[in-house]
Amino acid sequence: MLSSKFIGFATLTYMLCMVLYFCYLFFRNKKYGYIITAVAVIGFLLHTAGLGLRWYESYQIGYGHIPLANLYEALVSLSWTTVIIYFIMEYRYKMKTLGALVFPIIGICMAYASLSPNMSDRIDPLIPALQSNWLTFHVLTCFFGYSAFAVSFASSIAYLFKYKKKTRADSSAPDHKELLPTLEALDEITYKTVAIGFLLFSVGIITGAVWANYAWGSYWTWDPKETWSLITWFVYAAFLHARFTRGWKGKKAAILSACSFLAVIFTFLGVNYLLSGLHSYA
Repeated sequence: MLSSKFIGFATLTYMLCMVLYFCYLFFRNKKYGYIITAVAVIGFLLHTAGLGLRWYESYQIGYGHIPLANLYEALVSLSWTTVIIYFIMEYRYKMKTLGALVFPIIGICMAYASLSPNMSDRIDPLIPALQSNWLTFHVLTCFFGYSAFAVSFASSIAYLFKYKKKTRADSSAPDHKELLPTLEALDEITYKTVAIGFLLFSVGIITGAVWANYAWGSYWTWDPKETWSLITWFVYAAFLHARFTRGWKGKKAAILSACSFLAVIFTFLGVNYLLSGLHSYA
């Protein structure tokens, strides 16, 4: 299928971005930075075209649905939302170094989806319960939430690395020789991406509950995916609670954010492989 070729080219482009962003850590050059962003944008456009073509191809074979029917499509779509969240953060904070940690996540997801022998890029029909417009709202809000959590994970890892390597007492002073942004900037990115992700993920859980009532006659069934989504929600709620009431910032917040992402990984992938339930098709 033509869509698979576009997605394959996007995967290769993102793998190249992994290398380019890593090199940018050592070669701080404005023109080089523009080139990296241009390559990432090309990859995103190829990615978007691939998803759009896949959607169109599903109509051609009579299924007609957004590409979210199987794990291959879910990984490719999740990578797409992660690129969007990263671009927003890069534009907002005018920093490219975080791409050295975010694009490996994106590249690994895309490569796993494209190369894994246990995964197929075929277009599957939606099961009856998924044949609803709620699919788009519920899954995309969850995916954008996951993506924001992924960026917060990357920024928290960067914070911990910089904190460990810190040699000066005044870490807030800008130093162009430093590989990473200031600790304060990384802490702010971690907090804001968690806040954005928490809001989007909350909307995803609410829309999922409404859709579940429409599809199965119950707002909540304690399905493994639902249960672990709720656990993930509570984990990040604890992060925000610690931030607001206990004043957790810096190292404590970074450790909590990094550990919290383990819940996201299990909710998205672990449940599909280890637990069976109503969401096993995802």
